[in-house]
Amino acid sequence: MSTGTTSPYAVTPGRVLRAEWFKLHSLRSSRVTAATAVFAVVAVALVMGGTYTSGGGDADIDPVVLVLQGTLLSQICLAVLGILVTAGEYATGAVRATLTAVPARLPVLWAKAAVFTATAFTLSFATALAAYPAAQLLLADTDMAGSLGDDGVVAAIAGNSAGVTLVALVALGLGALLRSVPGALGAFVGCVVILPEILGALPYEVMETALRYFPTQAAGALGSSTPLPGAASPGGALLALLLWAGGTLALAGVLLKRRDV
Repeated sequence: MSTGTTSPYAVTPGRVLRAEWFKLHSLRSSRVTAATAVFAVVAVALVMGGTYTSGGGDADIDPVVLVLQGTLLSQICLAVLGILVTAGEYATGAVRATLTAVPARLPVLWAKAAVFTATAFTLSFATALAAYPAAQLLLADTDMAGSLGDDGVVAAIAGNSAGVTLVALVALGLGALLRSVPGALGAFVGCVVILPEILGALPYEVMETALRYFPTQAAGALGSSTPLPGAASPGGALLALLLWAGGTLALAGVLLKRRDV
């Protein structure tokens, strides 16, 4: 007769999420990588604030873009963390225990993605919210002076954080697809970072239009408080990033079900 209580050994979505949360936040590599991402954003913001001078040729740059240029370094750090979340378990062999405990497999991938997304976005958003006003203290007497209350600034910071998170989520999916930390890192750098630069050199207008919706380019369009010339619209950029991340994770999920551990 059923007692109406959940077995302490039953696999439930909540327990899978808690397990992945514990794994992500208990690893030293996760804390070091996250701390590096935070340091990159804050350090670059302070450097940009401290070295900027009015009339130096950067007056046409959006203030949020100027201050948060460290996001480019942070994005790499979080991409590495995303790869470690998935491919790292294959490197250590811990994935065997994980998939033995959760034989359905797919809940593990979705839990990893959910926990990582929540962590990466919260970390990025909180860091940017602190870095922007800190840099503005140094920009007070320049033409880049502003505050969080200015039109579009908080939205741009949120967009910046969403872009960084979704690009890193693509890296997490690559880690699940390739099951190798070096392989996933190589694929991310080669396909997500370098390939768009190579394709951008081709003299074709259709290629220029398509490149606006590649992950790093789309992420850049989300982090400005004013429209960027030649960039995708924020709505189009966000949709493109969701499709890139969702498609990579979906393919990883299909192969996770079909392949041996």
